[in-house]
Amino acid sequence: MKIISISLKNFKTFQAVEFKNIPNMCVIIGANGSGKSSLFDVFSFLQDAMQDNIQKALNKRGGFKEVVSRGHENEEIELTIQFRMKVTNIERLITYWLQITQENNHPVVKREVLRYKRGRHGSPFHFLDFQNGKGYAITNEDDFDKPEEKLEREEQTLDKKTILAIKGLGQFQRFKAANAFRELIENWHISDFYINQAQQVPDDAYAEHLSPEGENLALVTQFMYKEHRKQFDLILKKLSERIPGIQKVEAKTTEEGRVLLKFQDSSFKEPFLARYVSDGTIKMFAYLILLHDPTPHPLLCIEEPENQLYPHLLHELAEEFRLYSKRGQVFISSHSPDFLNAVELDEVFWLIKQDGKTIVKRAKDDEQIAAYIAEGDKMGYLWKQGFLEGVDP
Repeated sequence: MKIISISLKNFKTFQAVEFKNIPNMCVIIGANGSGKSSLFDVFSFLQDAMQDNIQKALNKRGGFKEVVSRGHENEEIELTIQFRMKVTNIERLITYWLQITQENNHPVVKREVLRYKRGRHGSPFHFLDFQNGKGYAITNEDDFDKPEEKLEREEQTLDKKTILAIKGLGQFQRFKAANAFRELIENWHISDFYINQAQQVPDDAYAEHLSPEGENLALVTQFMYKEHRKQFDLILKKLSERIPGIQKVEAKTTEEGRVLLKFQDSSFKEPFLARYVSDGTIKMFAYLILLHDPTPHPLLCIEEPENQLYPHLLHELAEEFRLYSKRGQVFISSHSPDFLNAVELDEVFWLIKQDGKTIVKRAKDDEQIAAYIAEGDKMGYLWKQGFLEGVDP
């Protein structure tokens, strides 16, 4: 899957914005409060709504009135995501449109549509269309060549108007687009990594993927060592190149059934427990584990990866993200000019907050910035010199 564009209306500071032609690796910069975290929260919101419903997802964020743009409380929140994805082994340009409103002071899904073209020509066809908890989905999506009247619609009524149709219908394989999109949303990884969580000593259990907060780092280390040794050895090689002295990392299960994460430094005879290792070492190791996942996430969101890392490590980290973006799309927010120096022109969007609302700009659309980059300048230096209007590093 690749997200091509995101349109937001009345979602927090995004009163009316559109991110167009989004690259595989997308770097977002902007001043504090400009909307970087709010953009990532769009993905988290959809995941939360998929897991529960839109009311619980909104309540987690303070309710409808805290999510809707200031001064637009009587209007709808709208999210539109356009993406490429295979459906019935054919790559399609698909649009998902979600409209949320209030009914008797309670949030409801006013409209939810999943649409894509059946061929090269014509308008996109609605393969799922729900309004106020009632609607239909097409069950024979394989039959693209059939006339519209031959496509089989299945009418459905949801239990509540707060439930996403893609959550319910997406459980059934006969609703192919809804099923594929549901799986993709569930497998998005929105990182909320905490060093202290990654240093925890968890109970012995099975874990294949690093969790958003990183509390299962020891368990995933154990899994990678046992099941994907070549990948694990590559991770250790890269870690030792970037953190001099680190020779070995291992996860050991104690007699009490706890898993200890230990780091061996060449200067010491005994390995250190994770809680005694530097924050930068833990974070770099966790990122390498995440970025070398044998089953990559289709979407990876990372906020401010530069925190706790030395500036000279950021170029290598940017390259790791770029390599990952060949397997799954990556969104990154950053406040670091050093990280931005490792980023390419067409990968950068910047956000400006004016009069309480966010404006989106793209670096490659700015002729002056594009000219400077063509002459060999670095994006981070241009940022520090004030060429990215409205954004201070």
